[in-house]
Amino acid sequence: MPVSVRQVLSRRCGEGSGPVLFEGSSDRTLTWNQVAARVAGWQASEADHPGRRVGVAIGDPLSMAAEYLAALAAGVTIAPLNPEAAPGELAAQARALGLHAVLTDTDNTGRTDALAEAGCALWRPGPAGPAVWLEGAGSQRADLPGGAALIMFSSGTTGEPKVIPVSEAQLLHTASNVVGHLGLDAGQRGFSPLPLWHINGLVVGVLASAVGGASLVVERRFSRRGFWSSVARHRPTWCNLVPAMLSVLSNDDGGPPDDHRIRLVRSASAPLPAAVRERFERRFHIPIIETYGMTEAASQITANPLGERRPGSVGIACGVELRVVDAGNVVVAAGTEGHVQIRGAGVTGTYWAAAGRRPSRRPALGPGSWLPTGDVGRLDRDGYLWLVGRDDDVINRGGEKVQPREVEECLAADPRVLVAVVVARPHPTVGQEPVAYVVAHAGVAPAELAADLERRCTRTLSRYKRPATIQVLDAMPSGPTGKPRRGELRRLAALDDQTRRHQTPAFTTVNVG
Repeated sequence: MPVSVRQVLSRRCGEGSGPVLFEGSSDRTLTWNQVAARVAGWQASEADHPGRRVGVAIGDPLSMAAEYLAALAAGVTIAPLNPEAAPGELAAQARALGLHAVLTDTDNTGRTDALAEAGCALWRPGPAGPAVWLEGAGSQRADLPGGAALIMFSSGTTGEPKVIPVSEAQLLHTASNVVGHLGLDAGQRGFSPLPLWHINGLVVGVLASAVGGASLVVERRFSRRGFWSSVARHRPTWCNLVPAMLSVLSNDDGGPPDDHRIRLVRSASAPLPAAVRERFERRFHIPIIETYGMTEAASQITANPLGERRPGSVGIACGVELRVVDAGNVVVAAGTEGHVQIRGAGVTGTYWAAAGRRPSRRPALGPGSWLPTGDVGRLDRDGYLWLVGRDDDVINRGGEKVQPREVEECLAADPRVLVAVVVARPHPTVGQEPVAYVVAHAGVAPAELAADLERRCTRTLSRYKRPATIQVLDAMPSGPTGKPRRGELRRLAALDDQTRRHQTPAFTTVNVG
């Protein structure tokens, strides 16, 4: 394993001068030498202001990938941020993370004013590293520890986001495991149209490609109409996607060219419905490798071996220790459901309390301690992990426990469903009841779909597992990789009927008992 990102870039620069980073929708490229040229600028800024924490909110994917690698190589602590965030949101994140500057390629008055009020300098990308755009007012910083390469918010899909520090050693540990799992080398080219302010795109996409010496295609955003065109243009050998993208592609009219080179698609960031996997593989004859990860592990935790996939399982541990325990923290037998825990060199040992926010519910960990992932699953006798849900998501309906994933799989089996999410709604008699929210593919009649889904649930699920209502939404509240924000849906479900009619997106509701 390389000892530093600086060493990785030095090794790559000595291997050739051809393009290695490609923009999916154009002919723009970067070489490793061009990436390495930015390191000096970051080193200069660090020398002038040692210990600065810099937010990076860059929309251009090539520039974002280059600045990310260069900042890591220069030893600067960075916080990848959504470049499309509203000015107020960006400023709030800057305060919470104690940022001294934000590097962005978007200049607008609202963003400039908001960051200035937050005491942040505004920087812009330059050919040789970041350049000062506007100096901030120097307000008081959050009292956060040092020593991290990245500081990131957790996804926040089930509750309030936490600040997660990730070290350079963690990043390299996980990236090296990804290289070994995918067999990345100079002959491989990935296509990762995932946001580069998310741990998956940053580590599995950009850093693993650098560590393995592979090339990579990045994109500003996923495009259902442009995806296969980019595949034809750049001829990747593997793709890094999420279930929402796979669902769109499996139902779209397009497809790969006959001479495509894709040997696998890696799926991560959310559970992959079995129906989506089956439709995609049946249409395109490209195998999907299911994986599982989280920011606290610098992304990948488990993955299916390339030659020994078990559909529905997220695979075996990759570079981490993993166990499943009961409520008393005792390891359970193979095949028994329990709480998933991890530890190892790639796993974070602490959380940071963001300025002005409540501390995390999860405590800092001591050496050798196990990190509760919050997921529920089981290990089979061969060490494959099968996830069934999350601790926070289990619905208790009059003493009967409902795992939302089972109900979601039932709903997603209808090819008209783009995404399905089931959450708990308070009930005066049984305590909680499941309610379902779905988003349909374009052109689907919501009332007809909702009625058909009600009949499907009646045929397939025990009565206590059936959603009390099924609502067809115009859009699903979700994070940057398409992972639904269950906390928002739970709050929506808790509203009374009259308030819900005024505050939800357009939907059709069917009461199903």
